[in-house]
Amino acid sequence: MNYILAAFAGILQGITEFLPISSSGHLVIFHDLFKFNLPNDLFFDVVLHLGTLVAIIVFFYRDIEKIIRGFFSSLANWNLKNNFNQRLAWLVILATIPAALAGYFLEDFINRYFRSAFSVAIMLIVVGLIFFISEKYAKRQKDLQAMNFRDAIIVGLLQIFALIPGVSRSGITIIAGLGRKLKREEAARFSFLISAPIIFGAGLKTMFNIDNWAGANLAVLVLGFISSAVFGYLAIRFMIQYLSRHSLNAFAWYRLIIGCLVLAALLFFGR
Repeated sequence: MNYILAAFAGILQGITEFLPISSSGHLVIFHDLFKFNLPNDLFFDVVLHLGTLVAIIVFFYRDIEKIIRGFFSSLANWNLKNNFNQRLAWLVILATIPAALAGYFLEDFINRYFRSAFSVAIMLIVVGLIFFISEKYAKRQKDLQAMNFRDAIIVGLLQIFALIPGVSRSGITIIAGLGRKLKREEAARFSFLISAPIIFGAGLKTMFNIDNWAGANLAVLVLGFISSAVFGYLAIRFMIQYLSRHSLNAFAWYRLIIGCLVLAALLFFGR
């Protein structure tokens, strides 16, 4: 049964990491609902996130290659004004720093106080309402080439809130991009690109902690990892195409419905 649940958790993570409905929030609900309790649930969830990192690398490998080349090129010949690859590399770096620092210093605090089904439900509802507001007032005019450092810093600062389960990293950063006048699909592309360093850093920190491997079931971890990578890739492709033609309102409604259902379940049935 654990193998089936591990594969299902990977599918859930892969899909919800890139759809703006909160992967961490859904995993919290998943663990509570199915009582899928491993020796270290957080370690398992990090392995699932690493699966989605593979999906990002495979889907955006051309962009990532340009970013890496742009970064090293900027060290040798600083020309951000005329070299888009250099500028994009530093936009990604600037947008990554705030959440990286917050994750390093606040991870234990957030896991202690916000990793609950009740907190997830509230965040699903709150951010869903923000989706509606963003869609109503955002001016979607810019592509990534028109993005500036102030845009990147603001997106990066808002990404800090994604550390709270239920918020959604992709959701909050897409909203931030829309607030800076990016087109939906461009905001999503930048959102996915800046998630890679965060996932990589968090995964590296967790994977090298020997204590996390105690009692770990390797087969369960591998199943979750593979299913997360495969469905994460499919979710990225879907979101880029979807947001080029549609708004975030469908995801806002989903968040409101799921959040209300979780609150109702907690109210009537308890934990």
